[in-house]
Amino acid sequence: MFIQTEQTPNPQTLKFLPGREVMGEGTADFRDEDAAARSPLAQRLFQVEGVEGVFLGSDFISVTKPEDKEWYLLKPAILGIIMEHFTAGRPVILEEQGEAEAAPAEEDSEVVSQIKELLDTRVRPAVAQDGGDIIFRGFEEGVVMLTMQGACQGCPSSTATLKMGIENMLRHYIPEVVEVRAVE
Repeated sequence: MFIQTEQTPNPQTLKFLPGREVMGEGTADFRDEDAAARSPLAQRLFQVEGVEGVFLGSDFISVTKPEDKEWYLLKPAILGIIMEHFTAGRPVILEEQGEAEAAPAEEDSEVVSQIKELLDTRVRPAVAQDGGDIIFRGFEEGVVMLTMQGACQGCPSSTATLKMGIENMLRHYIPEVVEVRAVE
């Protein structure tokens, strides 16, 4: 993934172009980390020391810094976060959740969504080439439960695929994942 940058009329704001859609429709402007609660991407960007604002457009992300910080110091971390976010297939904006839901349920919902996205975009196509499929069955206390189907069910290398392939990938992109288990 190649991310271009463009200067803006404001020297404290730099535009990052990931070469793909950022917001399906509309825009989102976040002036601080608390305001960014509905955007996993913006939350991650605010973790970079010196990021003061994040604006999400249709195909770009604008980041604002204070005057006393230099872009050559901030830019590598910002580029890394944007690249990792889109490579992992994470959502830019979370769907609106009902006010009645508890925070842990929202967190779990986001994690499950990320797990399913990674499975659908990275794992299932590869497994399908081998004549099988993997079905998501649940996520509890850090454990992802999957069912192996087709050629994968009972395959001697399915344990290696689960542990060394899928588990390592999910743990890399989603810190909440601690283990992957096969279930019937």
